[in-house]
Amino acid sequence: MSASAPPAPPSNAPPAADWEALLAPPEEREATLHTRLKVLGISWKSFTHDPVYTVEEARNLRGAIAGTHTKNLFLEDRRGGLWLVVAREELRLDLNATSKMLGAPRFSFGKPETMVKTLGVSPGAVTPFALMNDKAGQVACVLDAELTRREILNFHPLRNDRTLSITAAGLLRFLADCGHPPRLATLPERLE
Repeated sequence: MSASAPPAPPSNAPPAADWEALLAPPEEREATLHTRLKVLGISWKSFTHDPVYTVEEARNLRGAIAGTHTKNLFLEDRRGGLWLVVAREELRLDLNATSKMLGAPRFSFGKPETMVKTLGVSPGAVTPFALMNDKAGQVACVLDAELTRREILNFHPLRNDRTLSITAAGLLRFLADCGHPPRLATLPERLE
């Protein structure tokens, strides 16, 4: 199965533009992240740009931000297990093969309301930094092993109109501190 557009919100869910209204203001979310990074002694650089919702939009708007750019997929398996798969943006991820490799029954994109509730971010702002909001440990993190060999990684800082650059070591330290040490995996690529 190839990655496709996330499902539309259910009819009783707020419209996409209202997801942000259910969350703390973006500035507050980002400040909370910055505080946590400072406490951990992890350095970062932050860049401002127009809001982006897809990898393609990000490529067009980010300018010359150095480092490896990523995509972050919030997924749900058939048993209701929640997953955050973090990969290089250029990886053509095969979701069906990934679910088999992880021993998870078939993946689908996670519901926006579940994302808001568990990760504290709205669609378009998914990031491994959001795992700090998953205090109940509901979301399993899977990290493209290749990312650990890259010097600088780029993610949204809990909002999609900024990019935060961090070292791979800093990301791993952050995730461990959040109680979400990632499962490192060589993620399968689509062959089409």
